Amino acid sequence: MALDLVIAAILLALAGSALAWLAPRKSLAGQRLATALTVLSMLSGLAGAGLGLAGEVAALAGRSAAGSGTLSPFPWQAVGDSLVGLDALSAFFLVPVFLVGGLGSIYGLGYRPRTKYPGSSRRIETFWGLLMAGMALLVIARHALAFLLGWEAMALSAFFLMGAEDARPETRRASLVYLIATHVGTLTLFATFALWRRVTGSFALFPIAAGSLGAGAMTAIFLLALLGFGLKAGLMPLHFWLPGAHANAASQVSAILSGVVLKMGVYGLLRVLLLLEDPPAAWGGFLLILGSVSAILGVAFAIGQHDLKRLLAYHSVENIGIIFMGLGVAMLGRSSGNAALLVLGLSGCLLHVWNHSLFKSLLFLGAGSVLHCAHTREIDKLGGLAKRMPYTAAGFLVGAVAISGLPPLNGFVSELLVYLGLFGSLSMHGTGYILSAMAAPVLATTGALALACFVKVYGTAFLGLPRSGAAERAHEAPPSMLIPMAILAAACAFIGLAPGLVAPILDAVVAPWAGGASAASGAATGAALPRLASLAPLGVIGSISLALALAVALLVLVSRLLARSRPVPGTWDCGYAKPTARMQYSASSFARSIVGLFSWALHPRERKPRIEGDFPRPSEMESHVDDPVLDRRIVPAFHGFEKASLWFHRFQQGLTQSYILAILVATLILLSTLVPFGDILAQLMRR
Repeated sequence: MALDLVIAAILLALAGSALAWLAPRKSLAGQRLATALTVLSMLSGLAGAGLGLAGEVAALAGRSAAGSGTLSPFPWQAVGDSLVGLDALSAFFLVPVFLVGGLGSIYGLGYRPRTKYPGSSRRIETFWGLLMAGMALLVIARHALAFLLGWEAMALSAFFLMGAEDARPETRRASLVYLIATHVGTLTLFATFALWRRVTGSFALFPIAAGSLGAGAMTAIFLLALLGFGLKAGLMPLHFWLPGAHANAASQVSAILSGVVLKMGVYGLLRVLLLLEDPPAAWGGFLLILGSVSAILGVAFAIGQHDLKRLLAYHSVENIGIIFMGLGVAMLGRSSGNAALLVLGLSGCLLHVWNHSLFKSLLFLGAGSVLHCAHTREIDKLGGLAKRMPYTAAGFLVGAVAISGLPPLNGFVSELLVYLGLFGSLSMHGTGYILSAMAAPVLATTGALALACFVKVYGTAFLGLPRSGAAERAHEAPPSMLIPMAILAAACAFIGLAPGLVAPILDAVVAPWAGGASAASGAATGAALPRLASLAPLGVIGSISLALALAVALLVLVSRLLARSRPVPGTWDCGYAKPTARMQYSASSFARSIVGLFSWALHPRERKPRIEGDFPRPSEMESHVDDPVLDRRIVPAFHGFEKASLWFHRFQQGLTQSYILAILVATLILLSTLVPFGDILAQLMRR
């Protein structure tokens, strides 16, 4: 039943895409019908995921996960094994796929109505359903061919969604960078599954018997999977495609890219790790190092940004780092046989997957409302939006508190689990102790920097006075944009106030990790692992969060009542009775000291104001932080290669003899290498 509901949700999403493409370009009715089908897909998918999290396990095709041979109503002779299946891990990742997918479609009714944006709106609606279907397929895939089919559908759909507004050069550039990066990752996954087929004899994605893989094959599969899935997840330094893509896409596209598409990289790596038994401790340490670097540098680069959406994109890099820190702790616990460490680390990793999907989607939708109503993403051109957009400001504040890891919202709970895992790993000996001792303060510093960053963002954009005419004329977003934000904000509050209700779900997902291949179904190992509620004081956390939320609500109410009952005096500050927008902190000035602390990594470019003469002209201070990989490494390398290749242009002058000479040289090179390559291929075939 659960798998049937998920497959029905995939078909409904595809039907919504087809209807969006077939409807007239300016048909608002067609847009609403496509959205209705997407919402039905969301409801069906969430129902199927809920049944999967409740314990219903299903497989569709040649054999089940337990090896019991069930017949498939849709046979595929090229597969021969289980094509799709549903377990707790798949169901867990299906929740953000369908939740954010459905809410983002509703958001698009107000953000990109067809009457105003016929071209881009039609493209977004068409590829939106394809993106949801592709992600759902890869999550339930139990065969490499089905996984790669869903993966490529997701990759190409995301590319067309990013490029929906292709009239802007920066959008075309960001889409191209993403397309190259995602297909490098796809080629890496081809190598991963080819190696899996080579050592196991099958493309089926099921755990194999213990001792079937050698240490070299396991390490090769792990490193290839980490590269391929790390590119999709945006793990630093593989994040270079992410800031430009998320900043230049439509806001609901940015929300699903950051909130869901990145998590497909996390899911893929988790699925591969679940297939491999007895991982070495070095894997966990390596993941912990990568996560720590991504977390601290991601938030540091976020602080240096002035573009609201680009800032949020770098926070995705930060939170992916936190997710990988939890995964690294879990792998350390798995390799050392420490069940408590495994539960805490993996629970923190998984819960942060959900939490980041919620609050980052909320923040991107809030940024979209700001862009929709104020027509700018530049933080220094905003200000005073809380009075003009109170509901958007409230939703953005909830997301800002959640992403900063503060109670009483959900980000605090998942980061606390990672903290507990790091503190627990301090009891280990050797490298695990050293890495955990270093990672704990890194996580604490990351949280402090995230708080400082969002104080800058919220204070500059929503408080104070408007810094431009666009901010002065801003107005509240329509209900179709506010309702999805309200649902996401409520979900952030629910997990923060009642984390104990999520603990059984996490227990069900973590259970199969206890025994590797022997624990494929998770049924036999549920008792082998301690329950999350026995390791973390979730009930106490919920009570404290609830008391804190009530105290904040009471404080706001009292302050409102006092403000109404007393007269407001005029402002007096050194004789200025009425301050202007220039007499307040800008985002650049607020963050300058923190950017200076990380100048060794950020390398900010500043243009300081020049005050010359008796009557100086107006001058401003500007600063910019380039991406360390794309702007400082990849782009200069390509420019250098282009410059070095200019000598070859002499052969492109239209002279026939030059072309004949080039063909002759290429032929001689091929003939000279034919025999050695033939010998190498023959030796490989004999093996």
